[in-house]
Amino acid sequence: QVQLVESGGGLVQAGGSLRLSCADSGRTFSRYTLGWFRQAPGKAREFVAAISWSGVLTYYADSVKGRFTIARDNAKNTMYLQMNSLKPEDTAIYVCAAGFGATLNLYEYRYWGQGTQVTVSS
Repeated sequence: QVQLVESGGGLVQAGGSLRLSCADSGRTFSRYTLGWFRQAPGKAREFVAAISWSGVLTYYADSVKGRFTIARDNAKNTMYLQMNSLKPEDTAIYVCAAGFGATLNLYEYRYWGQGTQVTVSS
């Protein structure tokens, strides 16, 4: 069983940084591809970034490429999203997810966290 819990969200000014964490208390964390998605009010959930089980492969949405970095520490059952140069349009609820062999499509992910709010003021 995978239970994902996000943390690290908050309010930041444009140009600032935040680091999100996603922790799992289960034993199978290292087997899954992990991803971050976000959902802004009135908008569909969208892909942000993903990382393979080994951490070798990473994927990013074009809108965050060069600004966000995804990483994982399987020994700590934790995934991270370092967000730099934040923009007001990055404001959303950020949700982490896990799935076998998943990549960019949210339907490939089986387990989801509850989300953490990120608000970027202009």
